[in-house]
Amino acid sequence: MNTLYYKSNQPFETESGYVLPEVELGYHTYGTLNKNKDNVVWVCHAFTANSDVLDWWKGLFGNNDYFNPEEHFIVCANMLGSAYGSSGPLSINPTTGLPYYLAFPQVTVRDMVKSQQLLAKHLGIDCIHTLIGGSLGGQQAMEWAIIEPDFIKNLIIIAANAKHSPWGIAFNESQRLAIAADRTFYNHNPKGGAKGLKAARSMALLSYRGYKTYGISQQEDGDATVDNYKAASYQNYQGEKLVARFNAYSYWYLTKSMDSHNVGRNRGGIEKALSLIKARTLVIGIKSDVLFPIEEQQYLFQHIPKSAFAEFDSYYGHDGFLIETEALTNIITSFFKTDVKGKIIQLQQIA
Repeated sequence: MNTLYYKSNQPFETESGYVLPEVELGYHTYGTLNKNKDNVVWVCHAFTANSDVLDWWKGLFGNNDYFNPEEHFIVCANMLGSAYGSSGPLSINPTTGLPYYLAFPQVTVRDMVKSQQLLAKHLGIDCIHTLIGGSLGGQQAMEWAIIEPDFIKNLIIIAANAKHSPWGIAFNESQRLAIAADRTFYNHNPKGGAKGLKAARSMALLSYRGYKTYGISQQEDGDATVDNYKAASYQNYQGEKLVARFNAYSYWYLTKSMDSHNVGRNRGGIEKALSLIKARTLVIGIKSDVLFPIEEQQYLFQHIPKSAFAEFDSYYGHDGFLIETEALTNIITSFFKTDVKGKIIQLQQIA
């Protein structure tokens, strides 16, 4: 399915005060908005994903999956700053006629949500039945549920947090250092910073997976190897794979956006902000996640009023939220079968 585009010619003021003359979002929709307009499932995608959710979240979203176009009107918008059709650093600055590159403003998670609110209005959506996101997508979904408490009926947050941790920020800064070490990043070329981006992706993978993942999938077959290890080849391959589909400038800006996530900013603190959420909320954590540790999801469960909590294990670590779709389907099915406030869903899935 081809990407659709929404363009607002109205000035878009970012949280920092910078005003973009216009803003554009790439997005996908699947299914049809029903007569009562109560079948909307909105997906906030993660870091380097795109808006084609039926492609990258197969098993949870698809014609024969839990969220399907026959029952639901599924919407996924490419986040502001990304590389897949939305306004970002490679967009043309109408003032200069040239790409923004590093002149693009820093955008926050709240800015991302603000742009998606414009799209929701454009699509004639009066309420969202289920808002779901994992990782950076979960951060967006959480923000939206705070900004418009009555607009979101059900909220599903997976492997995310209320405030990005010093640990997560340190990972992101290390990746930015790698990109900045590539001199071509400052050459104002769409392919600039490619070698730095490759190194950054290699770093990121270590936080997405874990010791157990590599121990199983990248183990050598014998004891004779002294070079060209499977793990080394894997890191190179994954770095090159991202460089082929993404750009260093969007990567740089999106890490900054993730770092900005703090629901308590200008709201009287994190706990007060989380208390504003009115949606029935399901918080899901992954026990082996080293980037967004399970304690962060437990904290959300403790402070979001109408919330339930579930956890599962996966040797894929943080990336388990993209891969363990059977476990997610079981947990989400249980969530929608109960109306018990604060119920702890005990579905342990060992992958």
